[in-house]
Amino acid sequence: MNIVTLLPFIVLIGAMFLMTRSAKNKQRQAAQMRDTMQPGTGVRTIGGMYATVKEVHDDTVLLEVAPAVHAIYAKNAIGAVLSDAEYNHIVHGIDPDDSADEAVDGADTPVVPDDASSLTTTPAGGADSADEVTTAGEPEGEKADAKKIDLGKNDADAADAPEDEKRDGGADAK
Repeated sequence: MNIVTLLPFIVLIGAMFLMTRSAKNKQRQAAQMRDTMQPGTGVRTIGGMYATVKEVHDDTVLLEVAPAVHAIYAKNAIGAVLSDAEYNHIVHGIDPDDSADEAVDGADTPVVPDDASSLTTTPAGGADSADEVTTAGEPEGEKADAKKIDLGKNDADAADAPEDEKRDGGADAK
């Protein structure tokens, strides 16, 4: 047999050998990474969920996905074991470079309200409703007619429109 005839087969077998060796190396590295998991470590699952390891068992791991919310996952479902700095940056938005500054000065930390009622503000002048708002040119003792802003459709326009026109996303039933 001629070597030129065997060359494609040799190249094919060599490529298959290199690909399987690379895959085995990746599997070995993934197994080592999963073995480094300890309680308190931040992880990312293969589904993209970030969680904290609570318990490690032979084939499973108990993850805390939210405060007081636990889930059991297979060890093979762990996609990456993250460093503390990387986990805090992704999950909590804490930049590792600014962590020393924030420990000294917490004024830049945003305050998250407990409920939606704290998101609303009263109009200028301490009035309780939009009807009581006065403009700067009006005397304080008098209440002028405040202009109401109608963000919906004007009822008069709707009454003048012909009945067979489509309204508010209505569809033809032909």
